[in-house]
Amino acid sequence: MVFANFCFLENWTYFSVACFSALFPVKMGILEKIAEIEKEISRTQKNKATEYHLGLLKAKLAKYRAQLLEPSKSAGAKGEGFDVMKSGDARVALIGFPSVGKSTFLSLMTSTESEAASYEFTTLTCIPGVIEYKGANIQLLDLPGIIEGAAQGKGRGRQVIAVARTADVVIMMLDATKGDVQRDLLERELESVGIRLNKLKPNIYFKPKKCGGLSYNSTVPLTHCSEKLVQLILHEYKIFNAEVLFREDSTPDEFIDVIVGNRVYMPCLYVYNKVDQISMEEVDRLAHKPHSVVVSCGMKLNLDYLLEKLWEYLALICIYTKKRGERPDFSQAIIMRRGATVEHVCHRIHRSLASQFKYALVWGTSTKYSPQRVGLTHVMEHEDVIQIVKK
Repeated sequence: MVFANFCFLENWTYFSVACFSALFPVKMGILEKIAEIEKEISRTQKNKATEYHLGLLKAKLAKYRAQLLEPSKSAGAKGEGFDVMKSGDARVALIGFPSVGKSTFLSLMTSTESEAASYEFTTLTCIPGVIEYKGANIQLLDLPGIIEGAAQGKGRGRQVIAVARTADVVIMMLDATKGDVQRDLLERELESVGIRLNKLKPNIYFKPKKCGGLSYNSTVPLTHCSEKLVQLILHEYKIFNAEVLFREDSTPDEFIDVIVGNRVYMPCLYVYNKVDQISMEEVDRLAHKPHSVVVSCGMKLNLDYLLEKLWEYLALICIYTKKRGERPDFSQAIIMRRGATVEHVCHRIHRSLASQFKYALVWGTSTKYSPQRVGLTHVMEHEDVIQIVKK
């Protein structure tokens, strides 16, 4: 107590840090371990001799990051304004650094008014809006600005990232005047919390067993992972008996993702705002980057094209219904995911319809001729018309 009083009188800042370290030694320890491992990885040369050492370091890093993201038991209630119920046909999360134009974009695209101002951190909670496009209701969430270190909880970063994990597509709003700096920082923050942008899930079969040791096989030649490295990574997670089958030439990072199992793979659209403030050469360079769209919310430029790309990334299709002897009902579409079958359409109309199903007549691009008589497994396409006949 004497030491605490002395700190309070002499230096309040030092006292705050000392108290925080005493109250949260576990979290601070994890942050220090993560920093040490990241430093070790950055100074280790990548070659054949160090691949096992790097693989182990990456496994430890993933384990510590998972511990860091676990909610504290004494954390109390969740942050207000972040528990937004999922609604509509799809959910889109709008993330980015402060003052890049997220709130302006939400106000332009939806009927929701989100406060926009020239100072940072105008938005402090999650603000939902609805985009009405091609008959679909797309829920758009305006999240507070992310700052560097969000994955460690800075600036309510964990709540923002937790909401982003529940989305179908992420729109990463970037300031075109700042080049690629913001994009690299945000990708790193999301990568560290298990969000994989514009990537497919690794084609690796992994199943822990109770006994029998490690069963290791591959259907393709492997250049990144060997049996010894796989065994070392598994031992780091206290897994000694498992079946592992590589169906593609995956990296140690991808194998760790499969072991951890809580990774989210989602499409991301990089939207560069404020293009009216940069040169045409820079606009052209940004527009030709993969998964990128250039817009100006202030001058309302290229927003229609952005909506088209968003629809494409959401992989939504419109399906219209038709009653016998009547014209198709084009006023109200059934919104489904690409790859949906006739059975999925039946379940969307009524849960008992599939059990009474006899056959369906379909008009559209999914058929060889119109109308075509199809069964429950027929895959529907955008703007198909369906007539269901019951038993």
